Amino acid sequence: MTDLLSGIRVLDLTNVLAGPYCAYQLALLGADVIKVEAPPGGDLARQLGASPELNKAGMGASFLAQNAGKRSVVLDLKQEADRERFLNLVATADALVENFRPGVMDRLGLGHEKLKKVRPSLVYCAISGFGQTGPMRGNPAYDQIIQGLSGIMSITGTPETAPLRVGYPVADTLGGLVGAFAIAAALVRQKTSGEGAFLDVSMLECTLSALGWPVSNYLTAGVQPQAMGNENMTAAPSGAFRTGEGLLNIAANKQEQFVILCGLIGRPELASDPRFAERETRKENRAALKPLIEDALAGAPAAVWEEKLNRAGVPAGRVLTIPQVLQERQVTERRMTTRFQEIPGMDKPLTVVRGGFMVDGAAPVPAGPPPRLGAHMDDVFASLPARGKGRARA
Repeated sequence: MTDLLSGIRVLDLTNVLAGPYCAYQLALLGADVIKVEAPPGGDLARQLGASPELNKAGMGASFLAQNAGKRSVVLDLKQEADRERFLNLVATADALVENFRPGVMDRLGLGHEKLKKVRPSLVYCAISGFGQTGPMRGNPAYDQIIQGLSGIMSITGTPETAPLRVGYPVADTLGGLVGAFAIAAALVRQKTSGEGAFLDVSMLECTLSALGWPVSNYLTAGVQPQAMGNENMTAAPSGAFRTGEGLLNIAANKQEQFVILCGLIGRPELASDPRFAERETRKENRAALKPLIEDALAGAPAAVWEEKLNRAGVPAGRVLTIPQVLQERQVTERRMTTRFQEIPGMDKPLTVVRGGFMVDGAAPVPAGPPPRLGAHMDDVFASLPARGKGRARA
């Protein structure tokens, strides 16, 4: 069984990426995630993605990526009647996640203090760019803003090209993962003590936390991180190398791995060259070492070298495109994707990715496809009791 969160109800009031990705992780683990969307269009991600047709249908590719397994209801929280319906829903919930700017829920009369009176054990998770306090709390925050402020862009690219944005919304994704982790931890306390929690998740802080090594090198050693392209600052040879066909990442970080690498590429003398014989001298002379290794690798394609080096204990891997990695046996055999054949609003099957782990040898997969806007109004509200009359599952 992969439904580790079976019986848990989560209200997802979020938009676009960080919050929806957070709630998607919980849905993958069996939580009943109810997506509460605002009229008229719901989650903005419904209109975002590479397909204009899907965007027009309210099923944009960006929405499809992290909303499978959820149910959708539409409530206008600016209207008194819908606020009351929402509070009835809160009375049945274990957790709630929102990613509005700080203060928005309070102005709606639906902040944490209000909701915990309705549901004292509620785990309330607020994901924002900068957190609920501090001088930047009210600033709008998109992923690229956080990437720039966090220092990620300053160390991405080469010395000539940096600063560069990481090629996907890494700050949003980190915020979502941390939010899901925090909610799961708070649910453990909730189930043992009945106590709720207010979780204040800052995307900036999540990103800084994930920048462990660069931040630590500065804080503890006074070394300011620099952009190094595909090179690894901690070791050499460790980076991306040209081969006879394609790029190959090699991480010969240990001394014995470097010696084995030199033998496998037919250049055993490099291991005893004074410039490369020791870890620190290799780092100092990486610019001279790299072309020598690439000359030797030119005799075969990256795939051949990948198999040969890994078999000998030297970590190596081809540099793949997204389509290529999705076709890799390692990915397909572990069921990293799930396919839905019939999706309302779509004229073809839909494939989505799951989370990055398995449970007891099984892959957690979403219970259903991403929902059409408001598709579950009847399911959710038909048997919902008025507040104070007990909890019912829709």
